[in-house]
Amino acid sequence: LAQAVLAGTEGANDTATRALADALAALGPVQLVTGADTDLPLTLAPAAADAGELKFEVRRAGALPDRSVWIRASDDRGQILSRIELALAAGEAATDFNLDLPPELRNRAARIEIEQHDTAGAVILLDERWRRRPVGIVAGDAVDADRPLLSALYYLDRALSPFAEVRTGTIPTLLDRELSVLALADVGKIVGPVAARLEQWLTGGGVLVRFAGPRMAQDNDDLLPARLRPGERSLGGAMTWAEPARLAPFPETSPFRGLAVPLDVQVTRQVLAEPTLDIGEKTWASLADGTPLVTGARHGNGWIVLFHTTANTDWSNLPLSGLFVEMLRTIVRLSQGIEGQPGEVTLPPLSSLDGFGRLAGPAPAAQPLPGDAFATTMPSPRAPPGFYGADDARQAFNLGAALAAPVEISGLPSGITRGGLAEDRERDLLPWLLTAAILLALVEFAASLRLRGFLRLGPAAAAVVLGVASGGPPPASAQNAAETFAMAAALETRLAWVITTNAEVDRISELGLLGLTRVMAGRTAVEAAYPVGVDPERNELAFFPLLYWPMTPQQPALSPAALANVDAYLKNGGTILFDTRDQPDGGFGGGTAGTDTLRRILAGLDVPPLVPVPPEHVLTQAFYLMDAFPGRYEGGPVWVEQHAGGVNDGVSSLVIGANDWAAAWALDEDGWPLAAVSSNDERQRELAFRFGINLVMYTLTGSYKADQVHLPAIMERLGE
Repeated sequence: LAQAVLAGTEGANDTATRALADALAALGPVQLVTGADTDLPLTLAPAAADAGELKFEVRRAGALPDRSVWIRASDDRGQILSRIELALAAGEAATDFNLDLPPELRNRAARIEIEQHDTAGAVILLDERWRRRPVGIVAGDAVDADRPLLSALYYLDRALSPFAEVRTGTIPTLLDRELSVLALADVGKIVGPVAARLEQWLTGGGVLVRFAGPRMAQDNDDLLPARLRPGERSLGGAMTWAEPARLAPFPETSPFRGLAVPLDVQVTRQVLAEPTLDIGEKTWASLADGTPLVTGARHGNGWIVLFHTTANTDWSNLPLSGLFVEMLRTIVRLSQGIEGQPGEVTLPPLSSLDGFGRLAGPAPAAQPLPGDAFATTMPSPRAPPGFYGADDARQAFNLGAALAAPVEISGLPSGITRGGLAEDRERDLLPWLLTAAILLALVEFAASLRLRGFLRLGPAAAAVVLGVASGGPPPASAQNAAETFAMAAALETRLAWVITTNAEVDRISELGLLGLTRVMAGRTAVEAAYPVGVDPERNELAFFPLLYWPMTPQQPALSPAALANVDAYLKNGGTILFDTRDQPDGGFGGGTAGTDTLRRILAGLDVPPLVPVPPEHVLTQAFYLMDAFPGRYEGGPVWVEQHAGGVNDGVSSLVIGANDWAAAWALDEDGWPLAAVSSNDERQRELAFRFGINLVMYTLTGSYKADQVHLPAIMERLGE
């Protein structure tokens, strides 16, 4: 009789295994063929999401020696995202582990498997239920680290962290990575290429959540679900009630329907929506008097949602409630790919796993499964493991949950012999691969030193190193120029002026800042290098603490690139001194050519409210005590940002005047003035230099001088 082979230790029931062995023994000699301990089958239990972690369980037959296996995570295209080694202790039947992946890789993961165990039981398919969506948060004002409870980002981070991956930064840096939701706290106007990128992201399916505040009440853009009412209420920032208003129940058409409305949530201020025919359809939440509190509307494939109050507690106590968390969770679920509950919807088979763990088209006998029956359905030919649903909304059905822990075959009839499989031989490539990696690292290190100028190589050697390291030619001349500019600006502190279309004005700006730099070096500890002229469209502005920008009639409006560059500079802590140079004609605020040019330049920027410099402002005492700020002309007020304390360390992003300071600062090579001052009194020029020194100290030290009012109390405490 032909020899029969009985193979497998897949955890078969002892009774069924004995019946099979008896049937085979009736036909002839039976041999049980088993592999080595490393070849015995393993199963993988389904993943579970726990506090942002993916947990797995590897199961095997007990009473086995210790060993290690490799776990691999891959995406839909088979690209490996992660590979970890898992140690299995001797005698352990199950071992737990966490799969730690960055959010971008975790959200791409579609398959987890045990390497060299090609069975459906060693594969786990992942769907949207185990993904954490990335959410970016941005505030219109810089975050004040000394007062975190006043920051809008504090409440957004605390509310979003339990269920989303929270990121902070600027709008462009956040959009450079995959992002599901972008929350903006009191960002009044989005301008230039940033607005275009945001529009494209929304059209592709992003969700934009905006919160109101003083900036939005003063000025806003078109990226809103509803137009805001103009007039005193919006310009002032809010409507104020004699008594705080409470929330009304959510309408049935709102995504928030079903959420309980706490009685202790109160709103004291809000921005008002313009009444339109469709405002009722866009209202997701309203106050008891019927005014909208949250509005939302489709924008391409995405959504725009507006909270008509602030993200912190300035205008309401909503951020302190649990309702705030649930509202944000509901909005995050609007983004594409968010975990949903399929309920009673029947899902057709999309793809099936075969016995070797290979994912292919749906099995011929596969039938649709109810979405709420995945946890109770046993895998079978009619319900094979795999994906069910549609390509853009699929649900995974895994085999591992239905499998018992593997056990070795036992209780076989006598007379059955045992045999083993031949062992495969492997070649250890680790030494060779490690040597190659070290050589490549050395080549890259040498190329880096060469590019920085620390390593001098001959032309042939340099070409070899650069070719191996980058696979291409050396940087182009434009890139070299940009790197030279950045290196010169970053290594030393420098003042800068904005290049205009008037060569004479540019010459006076250069000599004026040079004169201020020399005087400042003789009187203070600031030793700045030669000033630099910059083009807002081409040059990076972040290297300079202060920009001097003279107005000329020929200056055009800013291009989109220059607009975005200036906007980013102002919002990240930079200060610009705008000088209309027209004080004799009426100065800033009148109908002069300089004022018209300034209005044309500022038209696309998010300009904060401005006020004349108050008597106790830090600018009046940063180095010299001053109550006026003359330049070549005197008498005109100087305007700064209102309520700048606590933002950018108390430094106003804009300083505006009309006194032509560069002309008063300009000196020739011998130190003689180049332009006469309006009063013909050199005392006025001295005061102009003092204002320049105060301005530089103000931009470099922030609110340091304002803090000196506490010095007597501190010294008294030290004496005690």
